[in-house]
Amino acid sequence: MEMETPIPSSKQSPEMESPQTKQIFILSGQSNMAGRGGVTKHHKWDGVVPQECQPNPTAILRFSAARHWEPAREPLHSDIDTKKVCGVGPGMSFANAVRERVGVVGLVPCAVGGTAIKEWARGERLYESMVMRAKESVKGGGGEIRGLLWYQGESDTSHQHDAEAYQGNMEKLISNVREDLGLPSLPIIQVAIASGDEKYLEKVREAQFKISLPGVVCIDAKGLPLKEDNLHLTTEAQVKLGHMLADAYLTNFAPPQILPPHP
Repeated sequence: MEMETPIPSSKQSPEMESPQTKQIFILSGQSNMAGRGGVTKHHKWDGVVPQECQPNPTAILRFSAARHWEPAREPLHSDIDTKKVCGVGPGMSFANAVRERVGVVGLVPCAVGGTAIKEWARGERLYESMVMRAKESVKGGGGEIRGLLWYQGESDTSHQHDAEAYQGNMEKLISNVREDLGLPSLPIIQVAIASGDEKYLEKVREAQFKISLPGVVCIDAKGLPLKEDNLHLTTEAQVKLGHMLADAYLTNFAPPQILPPHP
């Protein structure tokens, strides 16, 4: 796959360091959040970026693996989920759908493919990296964390014990991340999985829907088109998922829209 010319980091982009407040969203979970849309069976990304996922350099930023703000573009997780080829995920279509309402959007990619919920427990590398990146993203007063978008669970569908423990593990993760970020009411939008091992797929989905903590919303990916691997969402599905996440955020958590007075 051809490498694109790197976008200058925030170190070379003074406008990225400006005091304008970014509305920051953490993107976390496993491969369907990292994005495999457009990744072929030969493990190459086709490079197709739908209109809904196009970059907007002044309105949508991403927090890179090097912890610099830079203009966001697909694949958002290319320097985070480095062991697999990343493609289109839901992050850019989400950001494009909310930016007119919320202003400048900052995305903090943290998802890593093939990871089980126990790998996101407090003290584990993935969890600690997510919390560290979230904290670093707001340093300097240039942003406020507005939500965690979470899509994970396929790796917990193979064994009964993992599926049965899922609800408790996810509720603990929510409690821990809110405590560690000092945001007790941090909005969480989780995605109920659409694929995985048929043995315990429905048990994990049931656990996801049973979480009824304040400020937690669950949207359902079931029915969205899957690639031929029957595991990962297609590019089209990722665009739709981003819009579903945006609708959930704007409906449940965004401040009311102030309309201009009638003339």
